[in-house]
Amino acid sequence: MRKGILGRKVGMTQIFEQDGRIVPVTVIEAGPCKVLQVKTLDRDGYDAVQVGFLDKPRRLASRAERGHIASISSKREKKLSSAGVVAVPKAGGEPKRFVRELRGAPAMSVGEELLVAALDGVKSVDVTGTSKGCGYSGWMKRHNFSGQRATHGVKKVHRHPGGTAAGTYPGRVRKGTRMAGHYGVDRVTMRNLKVVKVDVENNLLLVKGAVPGPAGGYVIVRETNKVG
Repeated sequence: MRKGILGRKVGMTQIFEQDGRIVPVTVIEAGPCKVLQVKTLDRDGYDAVQVGFLDKPRRLASRAERGHIASISSKREKKLSSAGVVAVPKAGGEPKRFVRELRGAPAMSVGEELLVAALDGVKSVDVTGTSKGCGYSGWMKRHNFSGQRATHGVKKVHRHPGGTAAGTYPGRVRKGTRMAGHYGVDRVTMRNLKVVKVDVENNLLLVKGAVPGPAGGYVIVRETNKVG
């Protein structure tokens, strides 16, 4: 069983330990989350818990999103009801902005509220988020290449990639060659981050180190499965 919760990155700061050492931490607003659906091996082919974080205004939610949370009148629902099909329980409430599934999570029921207190006692977590977007970036920024020399023989091409072909054979640029291109907006997981503090009153989680994404970006926090 791996405990988990959804949240969003607030920002970075630093705190002082008992011995006076400074610890850089990332503040995460973790929860409260609502359990929207419980998937089982018999019905869905795998076990998982679907949770949602942060309410979304109904005017911005589609009919499917609203119907997933609460029962809404529809011809299909009436047809299934008249046929004797038992409706799947709904969590109720407002649609959610950030919805994800947590596999291997402890058993929960639909409509149950998941709070940051669930991570109380957890020593380390894995935090998954979307990295900052850098647009179309050059090869030096994207792949940390050093560039060409800044001495004799190099004129106004210090940040250019230089030759990329592989000679007469194969006479083309090989697939996978590291070049300029789209950089960022990738799913990134920071493993084994130490939990410094769990603030139950304010729904805040403080972890040591950096977390991917900008301030306000959504993240998934899971109890780490890294050994050692």
